[in-house]
Amino acid sequence: METSINCAEACINGCVLGDKCPNREYIPETENFINNTSLDQMLEMAEEAMRKKRMQPPTWILPDFPE
Repeated sequence: METSINCAEACINGCVLGDKCPNREYIPETENFINNTSLDQMLEMAEEAMRKKRMQPPTWILPDFPE
């Protein structure tokens, strides 16, 4: 049986699944990004993402009312 967890919540302090983690294939790519990208560049990327998010029109979610 395969364990399914929310990595964003469960793995805050490190991976809890170890070698059984389904996201291990992304480790080399992530390490490369962290090692080759300056903190200033990462902050610029985050600011740009937030700026784009703020410029988007609001998303309205209308509930389905039973008739």
